[in-house]
Amino acid sequence: MRTIQLIFFAIVLPFVGICSSRVDKTTVKKLDIERYMGKWYEIARFDHKFERGKVGVTTYYSLNDDGTILVINSGYDGSLDGELDVAKGKAKQPNPKSPGQLKVSFFWSFYEQYNILELDDNGYSYALIGSSSDKYLWILSRTPQMAQETLDMLIQKAKARGYNTSNFVFVEQNTAD
Repeated sequence: MRTIQLIFFAIVLPFVGICSSRVDKTTVKKLDIERYMGKWYEIARFDHKFERGKVGVTTYYSLNDDGTILVINSGYDGSLDGELDVAKGKAKQPNPKSPGQLKVSFFWSFYEQYNILELDDNGYSYALIGSSSDKYLWILSRTPQMAQETLDMLIQKAKARGYNTSNFVFVEQNTAD
């Protein structure tokens, strides 16, 4: 079933962006890719099939020797005691002049946009991530909980960019992490 979902994601998602409404997908102008590496917790996301029902979702990024990025997404089905689902992929930064625009693949060589829309310049403690479509949006944090004022600020920034922020699903995280 996971393979079918990944195939769907890899083939259909690029075409969804063509038909989506206009949102501001301007990415960050500066990115220290090495500082971006490490563990990120998913605080909120727009609902979509390949993560539906997942909680405790994290993503881990690490640099490969060839300059690509290893991506490991993991999350639990239904509850923090549920079955752990792990997906491994790869990412690349195709244009150094647009450092916030990455490409991510979880299936063969089908790459999708990974747009870093907002990023904490100082501590790299939060990020707002979009794609080629306005149907996909994530709020990430270095910690399993995010200060409410930071979360509110990121939601407002997403709204100002034209995203329908009522679509956010807030992700349960393990506070023991």
